[in-house]
Amino acid sequence: MAGDQLQVLNALDVAKTQLYHFTAIVIAGMGFFTDAYDLFSISLVTKLLGRIYYTHIGAPKPGTLPPTVSSSVTGVALVGTLAGQLFFGWLGDKMGRKRVYGMTLLIMVICSVASGLSFSHSPKGVMTTLCFFRFWLGFGIGGDYPLSATIMSEYANKKTRGAFIAAVFAMQGFGILFSGIISLIVSAAFDHHYSSPTYEQNAAASTPAEADYVWRIILMFGALPAALTFYWRMKMPETARYTALVAKNAKQAAQDMGRVLNVDIEAEEEKVEKMAGQKANSFGLFSKEFLRRHGLHLFGTCSTWFLLDIAFYSQNLFQKDVFSAIGWIPPAKTMNAIHEVFKISKAQTLIALCSTVPGYWFTVAFIDIMGRFAIQLMGFFFMTAFMFAIAIPYDHWKEKNHIGFVVMYGFTFFFANFGPNATTFVVPAEIFPARLRSTCHGISAAAGKAGAIVGAYGFLYAAQNTDKAKADAGYPAGIGIKNSLIVLGCINLLGMICTFAVPESKGKSLEEASQETMEGDNEAEGA
Repeated sequence: MAGDQLQVLNALDVAKTQLYHFTAIVIAGMGFFTDAYDLFSISLVTKLLGRIYYTHIGAPKPGTLPPTVSSSVTGVALVGTLAGQLFFGWLGDKMGRKRVYGMTLLIMVICSVASGLSFSHSPKGVMTTLCFFRFWLGFGIGGDYPLSATIMSEYANKKTRGAFIAAVFAMQGFGILFSGIISLIVSAAFDHHYSSPTYEQNAAASTPAEADYVWRIILMFGALPAALTFYWRMKMPETARYTALVAKNAKQAAQDMGRVLNVDIEAEEEKVEKMAGQKANSFGLFSKEFLRRHGLHLFGTCSTWFLLDIAFYSQNLFQKDVFSAIGWIPPAKTMNAIHEVFKISKAQTLIALCSTVPGYWFTVAFIDIMGRFAIQLMGFFFMTAFMFAIAIPYDHWKEKNHIGFVVMYGFTFFFANFGPNATTFVVPAEIFPARLRSTCHGISAAAGKAGAIVGAYGFLYAAQNTDKAKADAGYPAGIGIKNSLIVLGCINLLGMICTFAVPESKGKSLEEASQETMEGDNEAEGA
């Protein structure tokens, strides 16, 4: 009931869109910009790492990372992210959103820089160092997911809350795009200055010594945007919902939001105490009451995010392999090491620019009009349709129509982002109680990263040629790219089915969406 709502929370729900909303989007969004840059920039340099550290002179093709090394370099940050999502999600509900927020950013800045360093020049030493720091980089990134989503949801008004949370997540698209652009600039500059022959022409000279700086610069650049926003993150006040509903400090919540909104807000201490004593605001995560109220919701958010990330990370991390297979990126032996980075970066940048980034902002534009459920269902449907459309006639696309394949493949990215990749981030920040919101978002996000790990490790092996002689060095025979894409299509279809377990939260206050209301409201709902 509106009359039972705390004045400070009601003021946030009905506040007109103003400068502090956009400030919060930028501050929280730059974390996601950095997250995406750090997670996806590795895919731009893995082939270069293989050339530098694993090329055997005289071999017919340039060196590639061995299977265990490649999967570790690609996937270790995702393992760290999963751990960080669970740990910092829980910590955000225990210590407060703001206090934990600074920790995650500091870890990201330090480990981004450290990822470009190494303890030795031997392949084992370099890869061990890289994997170590990328794990901790992922750990910091993991904390950014539940905290950014929760902070933005608790700052936003209910009319445009979905768009604001989605806008924070949409910065991920710019991070992916920016990683491609930085990689293009760095590789073009080095390729121009240290002009080298192709591998076919001169295997030894095709990878100049200076190529070792290329991957380090690309990875270390991710520290810059995170460092630039650290000061502003530390200046953000704690969210009123945490201060009032979790810390039970009505006076502080009223003061903080009064300054933000430029209005006088009454500190309703008695009402906060009354709300704290109610059954709806006291059950724990592992209680029967949570299972009754939110068990199906948590299953829905976890399962859809898990299934989405299998497909999304498979597509993003290994699009270079797909494009190489259809001939859009030339064979490695026809290029020098640095020029190969340029070609891979160009392909990723075009996909990001034409389909990934627009998809995110379509969600921002339509999520508070269409609703979360409709966008997620639609996204999974079209991801399934386009994945089957490129997978079933795969030989036709590969041999006769490369441009058609790239366009269709781009549409799967577009509908991932104008679809479940955005909504799976938004919904868990809205439908769980304030005292469990960060934890439940962290659990949902960690389920997604478990899917990403399956995608990162599984697709690497599954996409290998069915003929072992044609598979990459050190890999067993796989099921081939065609069958791998068919499997991803089936996973998208399953995600569409699991979407029916996710509730709609459009137009509701966070307290309504999470059922965190006064007793009178609960009785009315049960009537």
